[in-house]
Order: sequence, then structure tokens, then C-alpha cells
Amino acid sequence: MQVCVLGAGTMGHGIAQVAAMAGHDVRLRDIERSYVNDGLDAIRSNLDGGVERDKLSADEADAAFDRIEGVTDLEAAVSGASLVVEAVPEDIDLKQETFRDVEGCADEETVIATNTSSLSVTEIASVLDSPARAVGLHFFNPVHIMGLVEVVLAEQTDADTRAFALSFVDDIDKTAVEVRDAPGFASSRLGVALGCEAMRMVEEGVASADDIDAAMELGYRHPMGPLELTDVVGLDVRLDILEYLREELGERFRPPQVLKRKVRAGNLGKKSGEGFYVWEDGEAVRPADGDTGGDGA
Repeated sequence: MQVCVLGAGTMGHGIAQVAAMAGHDVRLRDIERSYVNDGLDAIRSNLDGGVERDKLSADEADAAFDRIEGVTDLEAAVSGASLVVEAVPEDIDLKQETFRDVEGCADEETVIATNTSSLSVTEIASVLDSPARAVGLHFFNPVHIMGLVEVVLAEQTDADTRAFALSFVDDIDKTAVEVRDAPGFASSRLGVALGCEAMRMVEEGVASADDIDAAMELGYRHPMGPLELTDVVGLDVRLDILEYLREELGERFRPPQVLKRKVRAGNLGKKSGEGFYVWEDGEAVRPADGDTGGDGA
């Protein structure tokens, strides 16, 4: 099957990788060649890491990488694809524009999916002439490691599209949870609620960021604490999600002031080198100044 992934960033290149590892031919598209190359480099690094950890053979890694073609032309990317997954930034207007552009190039039977983590799939799909073929496929970061995909059914999604989406998730060796299109779906709504409360605990000096995270990792067996996860996702992304959920669901999703301050200061988490933690060489090395609890938290 031909799969097209739009956006070669963290989520996009991860989706392209797992589709290729499942044996699909993949076109990975972004608006600039440098972005495409960065995505391909990240895939190569992930595959090489898998070989080093004996998760796959060198031949399997090479075969998967060879199934991925990097392109910048949208029509070339979409042509002949059975599935198009957009992984562009979390902006409703941009996602709708992308859906419109894809429909103008895609075959009539092509399924068009969005990787949005919280925006309304129904609203994104509303711009299509044939919205019944739209669905949400919400992957989790890092895509090649995380086993979950939320299959989000828009109001317009028909039975054939639903069946196709569930079959695709199974085919790429992921586990699907099926949810109806509601603000934040299941995972984002619960995840940001936990992260939001953890931020308020930092604000109030209840405990340091690393102690709060340790409590959830050791006490509840979370693989990563809510504040470190916020850094990995991006504080700006979390802020956008909270603002959207506040608008849709009310004041319980009001963003904490500490989050707003950090975003205004450009402290966006792992990608900027500092958020609730200071990051060096891709690792959280210590809580950021002022996030250690007590009166200065």
C-alpha cells in the first residue's frame, strides 16, 4: 500500500518510519527540502538505533529506509496513495487548508487522516467535499516506540473509513483505541489534566518538578512524569491544547501562569533546551531554576 505522510517533523517522520517498517511504500513530504532531509536523517538514526539494540536486523533497517521517498511536491506525494496522514502543526486553519489541498490531488478512494492530538476532526473534515473519508489517527511520541494509536471518528466518518483505519493500525503493529470526536479525545484530555495539576503544584511549592515526576513514575508506574513529558511534547503545544480545551470545556483547563511565563520567555522544553527541566544532549539533567519547590517555586 502507498502511504503519504505530510510533515517531516517529530510525528511525521515517526509515522513514515512505522509504515515503512510494516512493508508499505511511503512518501514523506514537507515544504522545504531541508525539512525532508532532517526527517529522513531522524528515521535513519532511529533504525540504526534499533539495529544496535537487536530490535531489527541491518537488512530490515535498510529495506525499511529504502521504502521511504522524501519529496516536497504535494501532488507527487499524494498521487496513488491509499492513505494520506497529515502531521502539520496544531493549527485548525492550516490543517483544513492541508485537507483541501490533499483532496484536490488525491484519488476518490483515498483515506485522509489527521494526526491532531486535540483539535476537532469533525471541523477539520468539514472542508472536504467527501468528508466521509476523513478520520483521526492520533499517534504518540516517539511513534516507533509507543504502541497506541487513537482512532478518532468524526461525525462524517463512514463505516468503510473506520474499518480501513482500524485495519491500518493493526497492520503497523499498534493497538487502536476507538473514540468519538470530542475535545481532547481520551488521551490528550486526561494527559493535559494531569500535567496541568502538576504545574500548579510546582507553582504552589508543593514539591519540586523532579519529585512530582518521580512520584508518578515510581508510585503509578508512568514511564515518564507529567512535567518531563510536557517538556518533551513542548510547552507551547501544551499551552495551545489547554487554551482550546478551556474554550470547549471550561475553566478547569485554564493554563497555569507558570506555563504561560515559560512560553513567553521562549522556554519551550526539550526543543529549546529548557522548560521545567534543563536539557543537554537530549536528556533532562536537572529541574529549571525556580522549579525546585518551596517559596521560590
